[in-house]
This record gives sequence, structure tokens and C-alpha cells, in this order.
Amino acid sequence: MLVAESRLGAAREHGLNIPNIITVFRIFLVPVIIWLIIDDDMKLAFCVFLLAGISDALDGFLAKRFRWQTELGAYLDPIADKVLLVSIYIVLGLFSHLPVWLVIAVVTRDILIVGAFLLSRMLGRGVEVRPLLVSKANTTCQIILAALVLCDLGFSLGLAPVTGIVVWITGVLTVMSAGAYLVTWFRDMASYEPPRPERVRNASSRKSARARQNRPAHG
Repeated sequence: MLVAESRLGAAREHGLNIPNIITVFRIFLVPVIIWLIIDDDMKLAFCVFLLAGISDALDGFLAKRFRWQTELGAYLDPIADKVLLVSIYIVLGLFSHLPVWLVIAVVTRDILIVGAFLLSRMLGRGVEVRPLLVSKANTTCQIILAALVLCDLGFSLGLAPVTGIVVWITGVLTVMSAGAYLVTWFRDMASYEPPRPERVRNASSRKSARARQNRPAHG
């Protein structure tokens, strides 16, 4: 029993928990949705997209409710969201269900954010990517827009006027979100101060001195 509990604890420490499994499941739903859109089965595509949205809300709830947050989940969840939305927007744009300018804006924004994060890592600067309020609003609008388009295409509800308004709102929020992230990134990069070598040497010297003082004497 103790062995099983220790293995379960080790698995959770390494990110193997229910929320992360649900997130991986959401990633596997992406090619299914893309195939359904290409196959023009919009009703089922909308249903699977709705399932992906429910799984997103569920893994977030479980992680917060039971304190199952992990470092893996912190990276995996936004990656799953980006893969899902960007893939759907590209396919809907290719079939002229979304304006091309919006698809370009959405894809460019995510490329800029990911590129800035990778560049900071390559330069050895631990710049933290914090979700901004405008970014959360942008993601919400992107999800709503994708759901409206798929629902209208699948069930012919006549949502074109509403969709047109949400398209422009999403476009504005996408540009604002990209600008806010870049400003924050430039500010963090400019204010970053790497640890000085002499400070590191002084700290290690003090630790060595304390270790020698605390070392028991042998007679």
C-alpha cells in the first residue's frame, strides 16, 4: 500500500495527474476536429470542439480544487489551447469561413509570443510569461468565434451578423494582446539583471567558511 502511494506521489510530482491527462486528451482531439471540418461534417466538428472546451474547463477546475498544479501543466495547458485554436483558425480560413486577415493576425501573435519566450530562454534570461487580462479576453473571444462559426455552419442558424461583429472584436483584441505582451517582454528583458560572478563567488566562499566552522573537531 505504501509502495503504491509513493509511486502515485512520484507520478504526480513528475506531472502525471488527471488534469494533465485531460489536457493531453484535448490535444488529441485537434486532428479529429480538423478532419471533421475538412470532411464538411460541421455538426460533429462543433460537438467535438465543445467537448474540447469542456475538457479545458474541467482540467483547470480539478487542478485548482485539488491542488494538482504542476510545472508540466503550466506549460501544457496553454500549448493545448494554442494548438487547438490556431489549427481551427487556419483550416476555417483556408475554406473561407474566416477572413484571412484575422487568421494571419492570430497566427502571427502566437508566433511572436512563442518566439519571444524562446529567445529569452536562449539568452539565459528567465522572463516569466504571465497571462494578461487582455490576453484572457482575447482567448475567450477566439473560442466564442470558433464556436459560433462551427455552430452556424453545422446547424444553419443564421449567425452571420453576430459572427461579423465578433470577428472585429477578436481582431482588435488579438492586436492589443500581441502589443501588450511585447511591451511587457521588452520591459522585463531591459530590467533583467543576471547574477554577478563575484557575488556567486562570495556566496560560495561564505558557505565554505561556515561549513569549516561547523565541522566537528577530531582529537
